[in-house]
Amino acid sequence: MTDEEEEDVRRELGRLRQEHRDLDTAIDALVVTARGDHLTIQRLKKRKLSIRDRIQHLEDRLVPDIIA
Repeated sequence: MTDEEEEDVRRELGRLRQEHRDLDTAIDALVVTARGDHLTIQRLKKRKLSIRDRIQHLEDRLVPDIIA
């Protein structure tokens, strides 16, 4: 992976982590205020899990594949 590719991955990780935090805050607010319907909350949770999977994938790309 080139330095430029690594920097792109790190930028994307930062963006995804922020979106993950924002979704967490939104979900908590909807649950606490009981203003969100169940379907909306489930969609947000599914999106949050999808982002978490993408974060894990990108983190794995940053760690070199070393066979011990």
